Amino acid sequence: MKDNSRAAGGGIHIFTSESVSEGHPDKVADQISDAILDACLATDEEAHVACETMCGHNVVVNMGEITCRNFRAIDTEGIARDVARRIGYDRKAEGFSWDTFKYLSFLHGQSADIAQGVNRASRRKQGAGDQGMMFGYATDETPDFMPAPIVYSHALLRHFAALRKGGDCAWLRPDSKSQLSVVYENGRPSFIDTVVVSHQTTARGAANTPQIRAIARKFLEEKTGLVTKKTKFLVNPTGKFVIGGPSGDSGLTGRKIIVDTYGGMASHGGGAFSGKDPSKVDRSAAYYSRYAAKNIVAAGVASRCQVQVAYAIGVDKPVSFCVKTFGTNRRGISNADIEAMLIAGKTFDFRPYSITEDLGLKHPQGWRYLDTAAYGHFGRGEFPWERLDKVDAVKNHFGLR
Repeated sequence: MKDNSRAAGGGIHIFTSESVSEGHPDKVADQISDAILDACLATDEEAHVACETMCGHNVVVNMGEITCRNFRAIDTEGIARDVARRIGYDRKAEGFSWDTFKYLSFLHGQSADIAQGVNRASRRKQGAGDQGMMFGYATDETPDFMPAPIVYSHALLRHFAALRKGGDCAWLRPDSKSQLSVVYENGRPSFIDTVVVSHQTTARGAANTPQIRAIARKFLEEKTGLVTKKTKFLVNPTGKFVIGGPSGDSGLTGRKIIVDTYGGMASHGGGAFSGKDPSKVDRSAAYYSRYAAKNIVAAGVASRCQVQVAYAIGVDKPVSFCVKTFGTNRRGISNADIEAMLIAGKTFDFRPYSITEDLGLKHPQGWRYLDTAAYGHFGRGEFPWERLDKVDAVKNHFGLR
């Protein structure tokens, strides 16, 4: 392999990524949108869904376009309330509770102008549901093939959520954020410089900042091996965090796209994921690009790989590919060589119909779209775009052993 110090500019630098918990207002919105999508696909696998959710002090509003057989039988209000209940918003006094918020829906059918490009007599000729560019990324710096700052930020918040829901820290409330600043030396994670945790608590729990700090340190020491004596922990730096969730700040679907993907380590096309059925390439092609990038890295073609794909609305084949390996590509295999493999469409078929079929996106097995809506869409083995079943095909294409 080539020296990968050029992957991050060489030398020493710090990179920071943040995560937000399932109780963050934007994530409440994402989860409601994806839970409604799950219900639509369970009713009609050909459903076209673009569901937006807005939540605030004691209110949840759904907007967007849904075309689904028997949609009237789907209780979107009940779905929204169930999502809030499972997250843990169950206290009326906090200003947002699953059983008391006001619910409004302004959902309507999909535009016929969009539908005519997606609905084709031959499903294999299904066109992209929108124009745009999508990115997939992978790196061998962690076992999940994800950047260290974002994957460990997610893991830390999932740990706190488990403690809260298990009753070990009942004074914790659902809304929280984490942020990790990781020092890289010659393109590889060296140690964690700073950890920021802002976690909502009960009024009495506001005095438990030292306990939050101790939990975070112990977890990251065991999980990452990157905590040192120099690592700084900043916990609830404003002094307290009691007023939170949709009562403290409004939430909106699709407002955490960097949290959802690679924590800023890779490019982003700008399209959100949650609430969209797989005909929307904003979502499905981003998943497939990750699938391709991960298998390329796992095959040893490069230590880092970013795949960009672009579409025109109503057209089935991508209009372009762009691959970057940041100087980590194996000698004798260029970015153009990888692009040629993707363009050929034999190892990875980026047509919308093929993406949906390859990944089983219309009929999820063992996972739900709701599951993707908190703690990141990538780096989690339960999702089909995380499979490494194309590694041998990639190796064979490039003659690797």
